[in-house]
Amino acid sequence: MFTVAALYHFTRFDAPADLREELRDVCDAGGVKGTLLLAEEGINGTIAGPRAGINAALAHIRALPGCADLEHKESTAEVMPFARLKVRLKREIVTMGQPDVDPQAGTGHYVAPKDWNALIAQDDVVVIDTRNDYEVAIGTFDGAVDPQTQSFGEFPAWWQANKDQFEGKKVAMFCTGGIRCEKSTNYLLGQGVEDVSHLKGGILKYLEEVPEENSTWSGSCFVFDGRVSVGHGLKEGPHTLCFACRRPLNPEDETRPEYEAGVSCHRCIGEYSDTDRDRFRMRQKQIALARARGETHIGTP
Repeated sequence: MFTVAALYHFTRFDAPADLREELRDVCDAGGVKGTLLLAEEGINGTIAGPRAGINAALAHIRALPGCADLEHKESTAEVMPFARLKVRLKREIVTMGQPDVDPQAGTGHYVAPKDWNALIAQDDVVVIDTRNDYEVAIGTFDGAVDPQTQSFGEFPAWWQANKDQFEGKKVAMFCTGGIRCEKSTNYLLGQGVEDVSHLKGGILKYLEEVPEENSTWSGSCFVFDGRVSVGHGLKEGPHTLCFACRRPLNPEDETRPEYEAGVSCHRCIGEYSDTDRDRFRMRQKQIALARARGETHIGTP
């Protein structure tokens, strides 16, 4: 059993590149894999590994400048959900492309999972899902607005095009773990929205703490690791990933004629050329050969 830790923290790193090597070394030493992003605005990522390795990695991160009060969310995986460790330098730890947005200057009101249902049941509250369309497709809160964005960077344009319909409403926002709402609520406050809230700890914390019989969540929550999705109690969901387009698939999607493992699914069959699919087939063949040798191919998702 592997421990999976999802984390983010906004703080000021003057030289994030200087933190990269030691962070990677600590993770490597503990058998930890996953993705960690470093930027001047902080750290973000999901990692998995043995309990001791995760403890060591979290202790190291909390010792970084301004990270002592970092919070993280934990779940488990039967098999290692990552093929390798990536520690990357980025301009933003979650890309919104709005230089004036700064969560450290203020965010919306945090709402604990136990209080979320009561908030979103109010008639004067509009609930907005800030995640991407493929994430929303497999699960969301009942009655939530789906902006149908393909990336988080599209959210500001969506808001500008649709904000009039929310005039006079309180806004409640949510995302997977909370990081996108740190920026989106700061953005709305900057746009003059007076009453903005967001789900503390995101969907993951809600699914962990709120019993299924009391839940207003329907479906599964997409996660950015090999488990693909989780449900109530953070149990692994039924979804797999189309290796071509990286969208989640239900088990029945794999029975459709458009599906070919590692090559295509019904959502992306018209998005790639025959040349692309031939290339995907070759990649899939190499992955299978590597697995037969007990190795991990560099192209493994």
